[in-house]
Amino acid sequence: MTVPLSILDLSPISEGCDAATALRNTVDLAQHAEQWGFKRYWLAEHHFVAVASSQPALLIGQIAAATQHIHVGAAAVQLGHTTAPSVVESFGILDAFYPGRIDLGVGRSGQRHREAAKKKPSSEPRPKLPTEWRDVDGVIVPPPFDIRTIITDQLRAQMSVLQQPEAVSPDFANQIDDILAMLQGCYRVSDYDVHAVPGEGTSLTPWVFGSSKGQSAQVAGTRGLPFVASYHITPATALDAIDAYRAAFTPSAFLPKPYVVVSADVVVADDTATAQHLASTYGHWVYSIRKGGGAAPYPDPDKSQPLTDEQRAVVEDRTVTQFVGDPDVVADKLETLQRVTQADELVVTSVTHRHADRLRSHELIAKRWGLTG
Repeated sequence: MTVPLSILDLSPISEGCDAATALRNTVDLAQHAEQWGFKRYWLAEHHFVAVASSQPALLIGQIAAATQHIHVGAAAVQLGHTTAPSVVESFGILDAFYPGRIDLGVGRSGQRHREAAKKKPSSEPRPKLPTEWRDVDGVIVPPPFDIRTIITDQLRAQMSVLQQPEAVSPDFANQIDDILAMLQGCYRVSDYDVHAVPGEGTSLTPWVFGSSKGQSAQVAGTRGLPFVASYHITPATALDAIDAYRAAFTPSAFLPKPYVVVSADVVVADDTATAQHLASTYGHWVYSIRKGGGAAPYPDPDKSQPLTDEQRAVVEDRTVTQFVGDPDVVADKLETLQRVTQADELVVTSVTHRHADRLRSHELIAKRWGLTG
C-alpha cells in the first residue's frame, strides 16, 4: 500500500489474566511487529483501568531494548498529569539509549477529562449534540459521544489523585511551548536559563494527539508539528480535527508541510465470521469504560452474553466504526480512511481476548498491506 502502517497498543488485560501477562504480551507483539514491517509501536497512557500501559516511558524503554529498529513512542503522554521538564528529561533519557527511535507523543486528554470532572452539575439543560450519521465518501462519521455522561463521582476521585493536591496544570499550548524551548535549549525562568538534561539538543519531535478541531489541532498546526487524529476513539470529530490542523499549519523546523496520522480500531482474522466473533465483546469493553468508570478486563467472546439494545446504543459509534473482517475487507476500509483523510500514515489498534488472535490480526493486515520486515 502507499502509506506506512503502525500499531497502537494499550497492553490490555483479558479476563483471567493479569498485568504481568499483558506486559509480556506487549513486548511479544512489538517484536513481531518489527518482523512484520510496522513502522512505529505506540503505547497508550491509561490509569486505574484494566490495561497495563499506565506509564508509557517505562514500557517504551523495555520495548526498545527488546527490538532493534522499530520506532517506539507514547500515544500519548497526558500533559495534564505531568510537567514539561519531566517529559523532556524522561524522553531525553530514552533517546540517549535509543537515538532516532523514540517518538514523543503528547495529548491533553488528562486535562480535558479533569476540566470536565471539575465542572459542577448544572440544572440548565445540556446543549443538544448532533444526532445524524454521515457517510463521507465511505468513511462513517457518527454523532459525537457526550463525554459529560461518563463524568461520575468515581472518575472525579480518580482524577484527583493524578496530581498533587491544589496543583494546577499549565495551559496545553504553554506546555507544548515549554517542551519545545527545553528541547531547543532556549528555556528561561525568571530571566535565568534552564537546561533539561538529558533532553536538550536531542532530535525528539513532539507528536500531538487530538480528537477534535479544538486546542490540540490548533496547537499542532501553529507549531508545525505532526498530528495524530484518533478516529478509533472519536470517529465523530476526527475528520474535523484533521481539517482544522491543516488550516492552522505553519511550516517549522520540524515539518515543511502538514503531516497527518489517523488511527483505526481493527480486528482481522482468516475469515470475516471469525473476525466478527473475536470482535463481538469489543462493545462490552467500551461499555465498561463509558458506564463503569474504566475499562474492565477484556471479555471472552466464547462466554459473554450479547449486549442489550440499551447497552448497544451507548457504544454504537465505536462498534460501527470498528474495521472487522478478513484481510481484504479491513484493508479496503483502511484504504478508504486513508483516501478520505489523505493521511501520511495509519495506525491500527487491535484488541482481542486471546493474545494469539491479536498476533494473528496484526500479522494478517501486515501481509495484506504489503509491509516487509
